[in-house]
Amino acid sequence: MRPEVLFPLFAPVNTLKGVGPRVAALLEKLEVTRILDLLWLLPHSHIDRSLRPNVEDALPGETVTLTLNILEHQPGRTDRQPYRIFAGDETGVIGLTFFRPRRDWLERQFPPGERRIVSGKLERYGDQFQMVHPEHVADPDKGEDVPLREPVYPLTAGLAPKSLRNAVVQAVERAPEISEWQDAAFRAKNRFPDWQSALRTVHSDGAAAPVGADTDGDPDLLARRRLAYDELLANQLALALVRQRMRRQGGRGLAVHPDGRMTQLRAALPWPLTGAQDRVIAEIIKDLQAPTRMLRLLQGDVGSGKTAVALLVATAVVEAGSQVALMVPTEVLARQHARTLTEMGAAIGLRVEALTGRDKGKARTAILQRLDAGEIDLVVGTHALFQDAIRFRDLGLAIIDEQHRFGVHQRMLLSAKARRTSDVLVMTATPIPRTLAMTAYGDMDVSRLDERPPGRKPVDTRVLPTDRAGAVVERLRGLMGRGERAYWICPLVDDESESEAAAAEARFRELQQQFGDRVGLVHGRLKPEEKDAALVAFADGKTSLLVATTVVEVGVDVPEATVIVIEDAERFGLAQLHQLRGRVGRGDRPGHCLLLYRPPLGETARKRLEVLRDTDDGFLIAEEDFRLRGGGDLLGTRQSGLPPMKLARVERDQDLLAAAHDDARLIVNNDPELQGKRGPDLRTLLYLFERDAAIRYLKSG
Repeated sequence: MRPEVLFPLFAPVNTLKGVGPRVAALLEKLEVTRILDLLWLLPHSHIDRSLRPNVEDALPGETVTLTLNILEHQPGRTDRQPYRIFAGDETGVIGLTFFRPRRDWLERQFPPGERRIVSGKLERYGDQFQMVHPEHVADPDKGEDVPLREPVYPLTAGLAPKSLRNAVVQAVERAPEISEWQDAAFRAKNRFPDWQSALRTVHSDGAAAPVGADTDGDPDLLARRRLAYDELLANQLALALVRQRMRRQGGRGLAVHPDGRMTQLRAALPWPLTGAQDRVIAEIIKDLQAPTRMLRLLQGDVGSGKTAVALLVATAVVEAGSQVALMVPTEVLARQHARTLTEMGAAIGLRVEALTGRDKGKARTAILQRLDAGEIDLVVGTHALFQDAIRFRDLGLAIIDEQHRFGVHQRMLLSAKARRTSDVLVMTATPIPRTLAMTAYGDMDVSRLDERPPGRKPVDTRVLPTDRAGAVVERLRGLMGRGERAYWICPLVDDESESEAAAAEARFRELQQQFGDRVGLVHGRLKPEEKDAALVAFADGKTSLLVATTVVEVGVDVPEATVIVIEDAERFGLAQLHQLRGRVGRGDRPGHCLLLYRPPLGETARKRLEVLRDTDDGFLIAEEDFRLRGGGDLLGTRQSGLPPMKLARVERDQDLLAAAHDDARLIVNNDPELQGKRGPDLRTLLYLFERDAAIRYLKSG
């Protein structure tokens, strides 16, 4: 089923002329190892070389193409001095300047008395024009060798633009003609060129429109939109096929109902459910009862009550005779959830157990035996739940918390633990803009908890410069004296996690001088048992101030924590700041968030902090974060579990995403064999964009 026509594109780049080991190593730094990667390395801009004045009319700072007579060579006295060649026309003279050149090459390229076309940026040196290292040199008889408009590609140190352009030109020449996979009416409506013409256009100098393109439009823009749509369609098709595969395995049709033990548990909860919680529970119960498999994403803002929803739904599944698995990203969170769920489920005798990589020996064996025997109703664990040794008597529901930390393949692995098919509910406390949800979770139905539980007050948020840190420390001294607790979040460091740990340790030592043993420390470089101990000490009140990195971003629940200080807040994304803010104000005392920034603030950073100060609506914040930063930072490769977008930009191409989403659902739902004759072409599309999960599904029949 593999489309052999694409094989040449998967050849290594060193099969191209002029790409030796050195150039190949430099290309690898740009994540280019195959010819296909060169096709997807689109130019970020173009250089216009169409300006061809005489010397007298040229202006400094402009990129110009000049026809000059070579007059004189003036080598530098030492290797460190520039080599100058003077050339001109009837209106004036300029200097062509080179640093550390090969003299024999210059003498061949610029023989005195000959004419040459040179192109580059003109500068003023003293009272004379100069062009440093002209980018193009050509004989007047070969003037067409100097392009009117030249694509500019991303580069890395040591990689010459000409070397990269030559490699791209060869890659485009190897791009095969492929049967059209786009719907004919959609393509005509959008004036899209065919695939091969689109590639040639985006990598060309823009001098000619692609075959079939409307020359009244921008050929480059139409070509880019066509390729972006191809990528979005491949993405949506892959998600739709994964969704189809999981649903075809059939649902359990569990005999769950909102009465019985679920009603008992609701009565035992210390607070009434919100209307949003009632609505979401009803949606999930309906899915569980259906003969088709549930694949549902539950989005809930900080403190919206997702854990209560999960527990109530789990109770209904357990009462129907099945088990529930709850997967979370960290051991700390797994053990905290297990404690919380044990306390909440005690009223109805729910048997809850934690299982992580830390469980060893006889204790681990005992848990596995009880799980296999059905003596554990609800198991909470990390990715350790994937392991082959773990068996359930009857897994009816897999719940994945903090879904953005996992991917498509991981949720399939967990649900595969069921001896029969299991339903899948994934949850995230990071509200996701609709357009991003379509790209990352297109295989799922979506529910939203968009109400705050009664009594939960907004967190008072203040924005302060770092020179106010001393006053903040004194404020902490007062609240700690009243028995309250606080977090101090250390700055996000761009380099490595060790650097973040070092920043946290340095701040910990400073605060320890002020407060002694009342200060705790937790960061990602600590051993799991050390992290657990630090969090338990903070929760139990043995420490009153916890210095931390973003390891406490999700799930940590200490009702006595009323203040969170976030240092260098301008370095964090809006969604992450909102998550961190959600660590406080979880009890009966009001919460406060102090955002410390280093002036001067850039415009985007200032806007980000203002948004956080002015609203606590996580869904509004997510949309604003998406607008300010785009999708790349909000949902990266790790988070979506899918290959990154190379051509499309979700924030820019929302109309194309909506069309691709609808087209993919229509194709897959109407099958047969992916809507007849489009089938083979759509398989080619999936291979071209390497949507592996969908390809594996098609291979499995």
